[in-house]
Amino acid sequence: MFRLLILSIVQFAVLNTANGHVMSTPFRCYWNKDDLSDAELILSYIYNKINYFEFNSTLGKYVGYTKLGISNADRLNKDTAVLQRRKADLENFCKYNAEIYSSDVLSKTVEPKVKVKLVKKSEGSHPAVLMCSAYSFYPPLIKVTWLRNGKEVEGGQTSTEEMADGDWYYQIHSHLEYTPESGEEISCVVEHASFKKPMSYKWDPSMSEPDKSKIAIGASGLVLGVVLSAAGFIYYRKKSSGRILVPT
Repeated sequence: MFRLLILSIVQFAVLNTANGHVMSTPFRCYWNKDDLSDAELILSYIYNKINYFEFNSTLGKYVGYTKLGISNADRLNKDTAVLQRRKADLENFCKYNAEIYSSDVLSKTVEPKVKVKLVKKSEGSHPAVLMCSAYSFYPPLIKVTWLRNGKEVEGGQTSTEEMADGDWYYQIHSHLEYTPESGEEISCVVEHASFKKPMSYKWDPSMSEPDKSKIAIGASGLVLGVVLSAAGFIYYRKKSSGRILVPT
């Protein structure tokens, strides 16, 4: 996984209200390896949205992109004190803050909640569609695959991107089109940083979600009917026991 961290954007802006000129110097830190051995600092000098020149810690010098930028880069590259300060920024700014970010954010993981369900039954020549949904996980990098009778399914799959929930958590949904066969076994396999190994979630074809809902609704109605009948019977008995028979 490639990691990009914009640790800070420090803008030393000089604004001329008459002409609207703006200069900014953003710091950007990039790294990919956990030990930060490939950490890189880019310090740009941008004037009116044009990047004139920048310091690149990997190159160990300034690089110019315009005539004025090249002139300034050449001048600063001859100043050993300036170069030493910029190289020190890689350690004191980039790596220092990247270690904090890695321990406080990147190292945290939350296991996804996974559900496998039938979203479309097979009708004639039209295939059935299963959906494997993973919810509320972090970090966003995740892999969802399908197994059919122990073998990875190739083709017939579509998947959403990792979608942000807006609360640091993510969700993803993978769909599988297939033609049902008797005795088969289909599973959704999820790989995530929060798992020590890939987790398999088996699809249970014995009862679809709509059927389960119908049974649940029917059972609820039956229980409600029994309760109402019992309440009516009790009320009737109390009413009857309180009557006084008057002979005619």
